[in-house]
Amino acid sequence: MASSSQQPTPQRPSAPASRADNRPNDEMPSADELMKIATKSLQTGAITGSIGFVVGAGSGILRSAPPTLFAFVAALQWFGLGSTFIASRSLLWHALGGEENLSTSYHVTAGGVAGGVSGMVGGMFRGPRNIIPGILFFGSVGATGTYLSQHFKNSAKDSDSKVKSSWLDSKWSPMRRLSDKEYEEKLEEKILRINAEIAVIDDNIASLRASISESPKSRGRGSS
Repeated sequence: MASSSQQPTPQRPSAPASRADNRPNDEMPSADELMKIATKSLQTGAITGSIGFVVGAGSGILRSAPPTLFAFVAALQWFGLGSTFIASRSLLWHALGGEENLSTSYHVTAGGVAGGVSGMVGGMFRGPRNIIPGILFFGSVGATGTYLSQHFKNSAKDSDSKVKSSWLDSKWSPMRRLSDKEYEEKLEEKILRINAEIAVIDDNIASLRASISESPKSRGRGSS
């Protein structure tokens, strides 16, 4: 009677931990996260809309057109640009794993895509012909601005991580830096010196007390 041998099924190797950590986040943002994104987008839109209101009023005056109409139209356009850019970028950050976990390339990609979305919204205000140019222009602006901001941020971190040099590091300086061990040895020497001086002072005090205590006895002997 032949026994049937069962062959072990080969196990599929698991993915490395680093690869699993870098996966995009497929979960939708929570209600609190959406509220934060919406609040930040509206705040940014209000700031850019205020700037657009001033620019639109100025352009209307220069063109001898109704400044109020130009101001409101420009404010609406700038509000749409600012709010959609922040909202799109925040949603992309969440989808890619969070802002703090993204590399510079992902930051630039998110900035470019968010700029393209805001350019598309801005192009809708000016007509269908301006959608594609708006996507290309504002996408390039978003990617370039994000790249520059990341470059300056990384350079600032590198400069902070480096050891700050001072005039004490110069070979012409009459003073030099002390290591922790050298500083500890110098403190021990000063402590020993102070202890020796305290011991000498104690001896002097003891001798003074002895001479003071012996002086009445010597006077009593002399009177007797």
